[in-house]
Amino acid sequence: MASISKNQQITPRQLEVLAAISRFEGRQCYSPTIAELASELNVSRTTVFEHVAGLRGKKLVTDSKGRARSSRLTAKARRLLEEYESSADVLAVGDNFGGIALLGKVAAGSPIEAVEDRQSLSLGDMFGTSDDVFALEVSGDSMIEEGIDSGDYVICKRSQSAGSGQIVVAIMDEEEVTLKRFYREKDRVRLEPANEAYDPIYSDNCKIEAVVIGLLHRY
Repeated sequence: MASISKNQQITPRQLEVLAAISRFEGRQCYSPTIAELASELNVSRTTVFEHVAGLRGKKLVTDSKGRARSSRLTAKARRLLEEYESSADVLAVGDNFGGIALLGKVAAGSPIEAVEDRQSLSLGDMFGTSDDVFALEVSGDSMIEEGIDSGDYVICKRSQSAGSGQIVVAIMDEEEVTLKRFYREKDRVRLEPANEAYDPIYSDNCKIEAVVIGLLHRY
């Protein structure tokens, strides 16, 4: 793992910003503006600005006040990227950072012609890069009949409300969190498991934290 002090741990998004700056500098031979970084990463300028500010605080990006192209990597940042690129337990830094190759389509019905259409597929492409989108690792087997197994990852979007039948992340009594299907009844809510071994949970003190919008399941 890259050598950065424990109280200065770099986040995956900050690493992505560093990689984007490095790629831009490699192509253009000068540093990018905030707007160019936002376009490269397909996020808002405000999001990029916040992450660059965090990287400046960690001495990974230079701080040249009054200059539009001030987001230049420091020697420390370049060493960090090199260590991440060579580390086996992190995603590779590159043009497809955080993604895998998308080669085309496969039929689940009648066979279709095999045509390669090479693209890149990432979680950001599928679910967006908003700070409201996040992933949680599933622990337990109460949702196995929905194809959600222990060790899977659910992709969630923050929301304080949910429609009947949606799978949600709910907080019970302000301290316990659970993953269930949500149903609103007359004076309470019902959180329905997808496993006959579990009973529904009824509550009049349930807070919706997020709705599930995707699933990562490994065979």
